[in-house]
Amino acid sequence: MKQAAGRIRRARTRYLVPAALQVAIALSAASCAVGPNFVRPAAPDVAGYVPGKLQSPTSERSGPRVAAQHFVTGEDISARWWAAFKSKPLNDLIKDSVDHNPNLQAAEAAIKVAQFNAQAQRGLFYPQLTGNSTSADYLISNPGQVPPIPTPGPQSQYTLVTNQLTVTFVPDIWGANLRAVQNLDAVTEQQLFQLEAAYLSLTSNVVTAAIQEASLRGQLEATKRIIAIERNLLGILKRQFDAGQVAQADVLAQDAALAQAEQLLPPLEKQLAQQRDLLTALAGRLSADEIAQKFELAYLKLPANLPVSLPSTLVNQRPDVRAAEANMHSASAQVGVAIAARLPNIELSANGGSTAYNIAQSFAPGTGFYTLVASTTAPIFDGFTLYNKQKAAEAALEQAEAQYRSTVIAAFQNVADALRAVQTDARAAQASVRAEVTAKASLDIVQKQLDAGQVNQLAVLNAQQTYLTASLSRVQAEANRLADTAALFMALGGGWPASCSTPVWRQCAMGEEPVVASSDQHQPQ
Repeated sequence: MKQAAGRIRRARTRYLVPAALQVAIALSAASCAVGPNFVRPAAPDVAGYVPGKLQSPTSERSGPRVAAQHFVTGEDISARWWAAFKSKPLNDLIKDSVDHNPNLQAAEAAIKVAQFNAQAQRGLFYPQLTGNSTSADYLISNPGQVPPIPTPGPQSQYTLVTNQLTVTFVPDIWGANLRAVQNLDAVTEQQLFQLEAAYLSLTSNVVTAAIQEASLRGQLEATKRIIAIERNLLGILKRQFDAGQVAQADVLAQDAALAQAEQLLPPLEKQLAQQRDLLTALAGRLSADEIAQKFELAYLKLPANLPVSLPSTLVNQRPDVRAAEANMHSASAQVGVAIAARLPNIELSANGGSTAYNIAQSFAPGTGFYTLVASTTAPIFDGFTLYNKQKAAEAALEQAEAQYRSTVIAAFQNVADALRAVQTDARAAQASVRAEVTAKASLDIVQKQLDAGQVNQLAVLNAQQTYLTASLSRVQAEANRLADTAALFMALGGGWPASCSTPVWRQCAMGEEPVVASSDQHQPQ
């Protein structure tokens, strides 16, 4: 009879627990998620970034010729946009930087953290199963005849072995866990856009730093060129002084002008050395392990055709805009979590196992037990804590929406500023070339007149200073065109393909054939 009762008890445990869990899972599947459902913001209803039709950069027809550039509206940006500068050293340095920069590696790790947190939250959709085995020794005084103490006498000692399995499940009736998962998925997505932003920032910084190095080299060469000219003029004046044709004051004035020009070299050399340190750091190296690439303006080609993506593409391409959108999604999900916390909740649990005086007996008939529990919990009064938490979540959503609009406005401003800069750079470059050519021609004439003794020293000094200023301005104007072009690519969000995601984002973003390094990495959900 006892054996039959034991079989019936185990049968109930075997069938009732799964039945309860099936009901709970069915309730969870039929649940509705409270709170707002996130909808992506619509793209701004504008046709361009500046008032009127976008005009390509132009220069004066009567002035010296400079490289032309043209805006191509509606064209997508290449994933390897920096290749438009036609510099193999630049391409190699960017690849090296992307592979070794620790900031990108940190951004990758942040994505993994967010992914695993989201996966952990998904585990709450399923029943939680735990096992427990306990062996306890007991010493009881004056046990009497109370069963089940096996040994009569003033004291009794025995061991009790308990093995049990506990199943708990909280049906997601109001979608609280669903909203929590949506929140963590949005955080994961936000971290992916942070990685994209770090990648875009790194590549743009490398390009800009390389252009700055080339500019510094150009300024050094221009300064050395004018120093050579001034030394030659100083030699002429010294010979004329020895012949008694000029005063010593003229020689000293020229010597002072030469010293002033030479004084420009150390600051430029210091900036160049520091620029090399910056490029080395961007490549993920220590300063002692300096990069091999060197950059000069002559070997950086100004891109002729500049793609200008549509405004609707910009909001999908800019990583800061997409990150702000993901932040909105996260805030929207948090509202649902806060609302669900104010509603009644159900928890189902089942506990089954056996108890005996030793391990061998714990599997014998008649030692089993089970419990089935269903509980409902609902907040009644909490001092308006949950209500205020819901209001705080709703206010956070309003804040995220305002931050998104602010980010979009700033993105459009960045593009407009870059377009304005590129438009005016052509005229500035043309004016600087004209100024340098004119200043050089004037200096050549003054130099010949000085050699013939037909001009005073003041005219020589003015011509030298004018040429020095014009030469440096021409180098800076040429570098500005390159830097502002890179800034336009960055303002438009670079060329990160929409399908790029971990773990093959490096190859994807660099326009290479993606190769998965290992199988234990996960893609964002």
